[in-house]
Amino acid sequence: MSKLPVFTYQTRLRLTHEQTSCLDAYTALYGRAQRTLFARMRAGVSINELKRSFLRRFGLTARQFNAIRVELEGKIASIRERRPELIEEAKWRIRKAEEAVGRLEKKHPGSNVVHQKKRRLAVLRAKLEALLADQESGRVRLCFGSRRLFRKQFALEENGYASHADWKKDWQAERSSQCFVLGSKDETSGNQSCQAAVAPDGSLRLRLRLPDGLGSTSKHLVLEGVRFAYGQDAILRALSASRIVTGTTKTGMLARKREGSAVSYRFVRDRKGWRVFASVEAQPVLLRTSHLAGAIGIDMNEDHLAVAETDRFGNLVEIRRIGLHLLYGKSEEQAKAAIGDACRQIARACAESGKPLVIERLDLRKRRAELEAVDCVRARSLSSFAYAKTIAMLKAASFRAGVEVVEINPAYTSVIGAVNHARRHGIGSHQGAAYAIARRGLGLSERPSVREAVVPTRNGGHLTFALPARNRAKHVWSFWADVRKRLKAAHAAHARSGGNRLPPAPLLPKARALGATRTLPAKPRHANRRQHCSADVLDDLPW
Repeated sequence: MSKLPVFTYQTRLRLTHEQTSCLDAYTALYGRAQRTLFARMRAGVSINELKRSFLRRFGLTARQFNAIRVELEGKIASIRERRPELIEEAKWRIRKAEEAVGRLEKKHPGSNVVHQKKRRLAVLRAKLEALLADQESGRVRLCFGSRRLFRKQFALEENGYASHADWKKDWQAERSSQCFVLGSKDETSGNQSCQAAVAPDGSLRLRLRLPDGLGSTSKHLVLEGVRFAYGQDAILRALSASRIVTGTTKTGMLARKREGSAVSYRFVRDRKGWRVFASVEAQPVLLRTSHLAGAIGIDMNEDHLAVAETDRFGNLVEIRRIGLHLLYGKSEEQAKAAIGDACRQIARACAESGKPLVIERLDLRKRRAELEAVDCVRARSLSSFAYAKTIAMLKAASFRAGVEVVEINPAYTSVIGAVNHARRHGIGSHQGAAYAIARRGLGLSERPSVREAVVPTRNGGHLTFALPARNRAKHVWSFWADVRKRLKAAHAAHARSGGNRLPPAPLLPKARALGATRTLPAKPRHANRRQHCSADVLDDLPW
């Protein structure tokens, strides 16, 4: 099986009234067949028996039935694969919610906040029980048309419906709003049911095979003038890759078969009309990066991406901050555009410098569980940032640019960055974490470089605490685990004392005499040297 990624491109179709009606009828038949197939599969009927009956009942071709089956089996497989993760995530959320309830009962006993958090805890426990029951029985739940729209029928006026009939009209339209056309590399133009041809003006001409069950006078729907603003070249390369290959069978007989690149299509109806999505397998890209040049590390945060570049020895070369302009309140497409621009900028920097990209292998279940133990503003900020989407876009942009992506264990990178690198290089904690990520990607040392930690705070001040003694018989991460405990305690004491709301305190003369490192807004002239200021610099350096 190929490990190359599959990229999907989309464009909007310009259709006549007859073409729109034809696609509406096709998707209605497709949705009805898919829902019926799901019900029969849950009843335990074999696929071979279902295929024979469905071809006659719905007037489908064998290839159209296979497209319905493959899409449905993919949905079922994704639910079964995702369910254990949802169970673990629910357990994490319950644990965090119980801790939050315990804290709130001590601070605000009998308040409405405690009551609402207990209600939330009861909902999480009920959700966990349902997931465990489905996991034990092997049951798969699918809602064709989305659960969100299904629940709107219970609050018609609040959702803008005058009657239940209006809601039902939207419900039936949503359940029949798309169809999938499966491609294969051994078929003409990569797809037997929807074949694309290049017109003289460079546009595509799609010839879609219609089901016999529609009773249409024509077996095909022809769509002219289809152009993809992005990905047109990739689709044309996939179409031109089809060729006839001659070989021999096991018995020595000559055999001819077609080889090429599969192109799958999906037709989707939305409020503005119809769109078509074309999915093609990416072509191999020459790798342009090497560990011998250094690395670029990324620390992902809800409002920005911290980037740190190192040379091959692990010395800091450059830092930057790519803002994401508070994704909360923006639409899904706006958030995707902002994240996509940032990812392309990072991939371009990696390709130009010839250095691989190092990212953390995040456990998103723990990230989502954090929402139960934080305030509402912090929860909205965290939930609006799509970590999984950012990681996927980083990988896609890096693949297109020929950049190697290295995933590392994220353990203690934030602590190492704050303690080892922030004060030493005059950078923030997030840039320090990105620097620690880049060094770990190169396999460099993570030993403590100081005996006393001076960690920057959000208000421009700093925390100071002594580091524990290191047991060299243990892994260095055991040392950083003890440091993290002390760091959390120091931050908690700082918050309790009101230090977060006060102006930053000046550094002691002894700390100033150690040498203050300037911030790095741009690449320094000597990457292997530390740039020092004199001891009588301003007390409020932005550490």
